[in-house]
Amino acid sequence: MVPVPGRTTFYKVIDAVAAGRHTFGSAVTRRQAANRPQGPFTPSFAARPGEQVQIDSTPIDVLVLLEDKVPARADLTIAVDVATRTICAAVLRPVGTKAVDAALLLARTLVPEPMRPGWAAALRMSASRLPHARLAGIDARMQAAAARPVIVPDTIVIDGGKVFISATFTRACERLGISIQRARPHTPTDKPVVEATFGSVNTLFCQHVAAYTGSNTVLRGADVTAAWTLAELQDLLDEWIVAGWQPRPHDALRDPLAPARALSPNEKYAALVAAAGYLPLTLSGEDYLELLPAQWRQINAYGIRIGYRTYDCPELGPYRLAHSGVTARRGLWEVHCDPYDVSQVWVRNHHQGGWITATWKHLGSAPAPFGELAWDHARQHLAAQGRQATEAEIAQAVAELLDRAGRGPAPEPGHPAGGQPARPSRREQRVAARTKATAAPAWPRPGPDRPATQVAQEDAETAVDTDAGSLAEVVPLPVFDAREEASRWW
Repeated sequence: MVPVPGRTTFYKVIDAVAAGRHTFGSAVTRRQAANRPQGPFTPSFAARPGEQVQIDSTPIDVLVLLEDKVPARADLTIAVDVATRTICAAVLRPVGTKAVDAALLLARTLVPEPMRPGWAAALRMSASRLPHARLAGIDARMQAAAARPVIVPDTIVIDGGKVFISATFTRACERLGISIQRARPHTPTDKPVVEATFGSVNTLFCQHVAAYTGSNTVLRGADVTAAWTLAELQDLLDEWIVAGWQPRPHDALRDPLAPARALSPNEKYAALVAAAGYLPLTLSGEDYLELLPAQWRQINAYGIRIGYRTYDCPELGPYRLAHSGVTARRGLWEVHCDPYDVSQVWVRNHHQGGWITATWKHLGSAPAPFGELAWDHARQHLAAQGRQATEAEIAQAVAELLDRAGRGPAPEPGHPAGGQPARPSRREQRVAARTKATAAPAWPRPGPDRPATQVAQEDAETAVDTDAGSLAEVVPLPVFDAREEASRWW
C-alpha cells in the first residue's frame, strides 16, 4: 500500500510535473509544447523583399455561407514576406484547399491589388507610404493599384501539406522561377512568420467579424450564425489587409538607426525596394494555364478521356492516335484541366506549340458550371445503386443534383397536389453549395474565340486606371547606383 503524501508535498509534485508542459490545459497547447525544439530558435531573416516568402493554409475562424445558404468553414491560404511582413496574397476557399488554389495564390502575389468599388481613396497606392510614382514608371499596372506591394518570391518555405508538395504546386513554382524550401515535419518554428501572422489575422480581423467561431468551443458564442458569403468575406479580408495590416506598425520591423520606432510593412517595403529594386513579372493567359493540374492522355479517335468524361474538338483531328513526340511519356499528350470547371480542358500542342482547347462532349446537357466534386458524387451515387451509368447519365444526374439542391424541398408551381420533390440530403446540399461557390473562373482563360494573345492584351488594358486615360510611360529597370542613392538621403 502506497502512503498518500501530505497536501503540500502533493502540490509540489504536481507543480514539478506540470511546469512547462501544460499538463492540465488544452491538448492542442500540450501537443505544441511537445513539438517545440530543444535547441535555441533561429530567427528567419531576409534582407530584401521576396528573398523568403512563407506560405501555409489553415481553417479560418469565421463561419461562411455558401450557395443556397449552406453554412460551412473556409480555408485561408496566405503568403507572407519575411523581410517586410507583407501579406502578399490571401485566398479563401471552402475547406479542402486544392493544389490549384495554392498555384492561384502564387499568381496573385505577382499582380497588384486592384481598387474595388466602395473602397476609400485613402487605400490607393498613390496615397500611401509606398513609392508609387517610381513604381508606376516601371509597371503601368500600379496606376490603379491599392496600397499593397507586389513582391516576386525568390524562395518559398512550405510544410509537408499535400497541397504544397503536389506536382501542381511544384510545377507552378518551377514555371515562375521560385525555389522551394521544405520545413521539417512537425516543426512549425521553421516557418514562424506565417504561423504568427495567422494568429494576428485571428485577433485583429476574425474576432471582429460577424459569425466568429473562435479557435475552439470555449471561445465560441452560444448561437453563431453565418452572415457572410465566401466572396463577401474574401473582399472584406482583402480590404482589411490593405487598410488594417499593411499600414500598421509591426514590432518585428525596426529601423536599425532608430530601434525605438516600429515600421509598418509598407514603410519597410519602401525602404528596402529603394536598395533592392523592383522587376515586374506579368502573366498571360498561357501562364495561367501552366499553373493548372496536368495529366497525360492519349488522343483517341473519339477524343480525350479524363475522369469518365470525353473531350473533343476539330483541332484535335490531325493528332488522333498520333505520337506526341514526348518519349519519356510514351507518346502521351499533356492535358491541363481545372478541377472547379469540367467544361473544357487544354491540350499542349507538342508539334506546333501553343494550346488546343477541347470542350466536354455533354456540355449542352448540363449547362450549369460544376467541378469534379459534383461529378464524382453523382458517379459514386449511381455506382452505389448498382448501375453501370454512362457518361450522359452521370451528366444528367449532376444536373438534377444541382437543380434539386437549388429549389429545395418546397413544391414547385404546377407540382401535383400532395406530392413533394425529393428533399436533398445534407451531403447533396454541401456538394451543390461548394460547386456553386467555386464555379466562377479564378483566372483568365484562353479559348477557341479568345486566344492567349488576346487574353494578355485585355489584361494589360484592364490594368490601366480609367481615370488616368492613358498608359504611363514604361521605362526599363535602372541599374542601382549606391553612391547616387546615398546622395538623396542627405
